[in-house]
Amino acid sequence: MLSRVADSLYWMSRYMERCDGMLRMLKINYAASQDDMDEFSWVPALKLFSYMDEEEAGAISKNSRDVLLYMVTAKENSNSVLNIVTKARENGRSVQDHITKEMWQCLNDFYHMMREESISDWLKKDDPITILDTLLKQCTVYFGTTDVTMARGESHAFINLGKFLERGVQTADILDVKFSALDGEYDKAADTTYWKYLLLSISGLELYLKTYRGGFEAANIVEQSVLNGNFPRSIMYSVKNLRQYFERLRSDKNYTSFNEVMFMIGKLESKIKFSTTQTIVNEGLSKFLQETKTDFLEIGNALNKNYFAYS
Repeated sequence: MLSRVADSLYWMSRYMERCDGMLRMLKINYAASQDDMDEFSWVPALKLFSYMDEEEAGAISKNSRDVLLYMVTAKENSNSVLNIVTKARENGRSVQDHITKEMWQCLNDFYHMMREESISDWLKKDDPITILDTLLKQCTVYFGTTDVTMARGESHAFINLGKFLERGVQTADILDVKFSALDGEYDKAADTTYWKYLLLSISGLELYLKTYRGGFEAANIVEQSVLNGNFPRSIMYSVKNLRQYFERLRSDKNYTSFNEVMFMIGKLESKIKFSTTQTIVNEGLSKFLQETKTDFLEIGNALNKNYFAYS
């Protein structure tokens, strides 16, 4: 496969995963803002998914509608949903021979939906949850279509490398921002809504309630979100899938490059596999999450260098 093709597949997938994570976070944060309109601030979400500095983020941190417009439809925001979907579509268009017609149709439909003026009207005047749910369903259709129509070859492997690398970075970021806000005093977040919205933002509330019967505890949330290899949005699940799909690229022609990247993935997997909630907290949760994010990004850089022909 040509390096430019692999690069486009990888970034198409990363952009779509980022879009899904952003929409999920925006939906949950909007619901939280309605529960506590006086105390709620959008600064953490803007810190996660925009390039605003603290002063700019603070200026709109109490205005939910302005934040939603900026994060969903603003053309001047390079990381808005509109611009991310546009980038995903551009990458998909350049490799149409390597994805299915159904996938291209999903990307194209999503792009044209995002260009409709009615989305801004919904965000300004009507219930934003309705339109955010509609956009989330479009992401779900894309992921489902990819899963049931793509052949399990190199193209599928690069798509999933992008997907799970982006997901791992997102989960590490979300946990770091949410836990850092507590200044290490995790037991002080006695209000269960704080933990509820954190889990909802990574689609983990239902599993948590089925797994842990004693109520919300910071240690249990860390265990599920970092170490649980069966939770689709945990860091461990992302790393396991990175290794699984990267192993499919093994070839005698790229032995050195393959080993370099596989070593980095294996090192990160071992670090998480042989950690416990207690050792993570003792080491410093924020430090652990920031180092994990750095490891994911370094794996991405190694893919760029060895597989996408970036210098």
